[in-house]
Amino acid sequence: MRRGGDRLDFEGRVVRVRVLAAMSGGVDSAVAAARAVEAGHDVTGVHLALARNPQTYRTGARGCCTLEDSRDARRAADVLGIPFYVWDMADRFHADVVDDFVAEYAAGRTPNPCLRCNEKIKFAAVLDRAVALGFDAVVTGHHARLGPDGLLRRSVDEAKDQSYVLAVLTREQLDRSIFPLGDSTKAQVRQEAADRGLAVADKPDSHDICFIADGDTRGFLAQRLGETPGDVVDATGAVVGRHAGAYAYTVGQRRGLHLDRPAPDGRPRYVLSITPKTNTVTVGPAEALEVSTVRASRPVWTGGPRPDGPIECEVQLRAHGVVVPATVTVTGDTLHADLRRPVRGVAAGQAIVTYRPDPAGDIVLGSATITD
Repeated sequence: MRRGGDRLDFEGRVVRVRVLAAMSGGVDSAVAAARAVEAGHDVTGVHLALARNPQTYRTGARGCCTLEDSRDARRAADVLGIPFYVWDMADRFHADVVDDFVAEYAAGRTPNPCLRCNEKIKFAAVLDRAVALGFDAVVTGHHARLGPDGLLRRSVDEAKDQSYVLAVLTREQLDRSIFPLGDSTKAQVRQEAADRGLAVADKPDSHDICFIADGDTRGFLAQRLGETPGDVVDATGAVVGRHAGAYAYTVGQRRGLHLDRPAPDGRPRYVLSITPKTNTVTVGPAEALEVSTVRASRPVWTGGPRPDGPIECEVQLRAHGVVVPATVTVTGDTLHADLRRPVRGVAAGQAIVTYRPDPAGDIVLGSATITD
């Protein structure tokens, strides 16, 4: 059983455990490690070296997983007085996150690399190694909550909530995870870091995709997939423009379409679908983006047993996206969601996360990968 950063036995007594604190070099992971130390646990810090060439990754305010971050993590560990190591996981990260990112776009889908990093790196490769080395759990700075019942809930800071990107974790992985920040706002975390003398207190949050140094996703993909020119068509099949690669587009995109022919009514057009087989991008009006049903594959259930019938819940279809009520049914390896109101811009490759409203905070029931 669990309370914040503590582990409890069945009589409610705090149990001291040996934990590995994943320290990214940011303020959240530093304060999470500090809280684990304060709770009396035996804490070791580890920073993940994920770049084969760190200079190709982002730096400064827009960085993540850089040499600068490694130094910041080490300084935080020194302040906390805990052992600190750097684990080289660059090859694993490249295979499971970067290559997956490229392959998903090539297949006409829109991946979430942060979600995949959590699933494949931080809570698979890292947790597996930690357990093999005798650690009981992994501590991270994610803004999410694990209550005494062990259920994953949204953070109290809805603007920073990361339960969506953690919903891919299995029950077994969550049982060995500690998220000490879920009951705090980001402002409180920064103030605590300053009070503890941690130099990262004012360090800006990282943004965008860490392994695309200049932020040019289209250029990054073009270097790896090459230019493959094709047609941009409207809903009737009429050619309205050309593209250099369908992989450079995502459902719901409005900017950067470079259309040769405006819509007859002069209204803006959006990407409605990407079809790699014919190398075409279909565009249309905003209302054509609306969907009322969503199908997804590979469901993972963390908030209870797999449902044996329809369930009424709330679903989120993108990180920080809108939440809508839905009826969800699971058949075999397929999840089907009937949305109570239409949603625009649902993209294959993203996750659908199901929540159950609860007075103690919305509970994550499970997740699946959107197929259509």
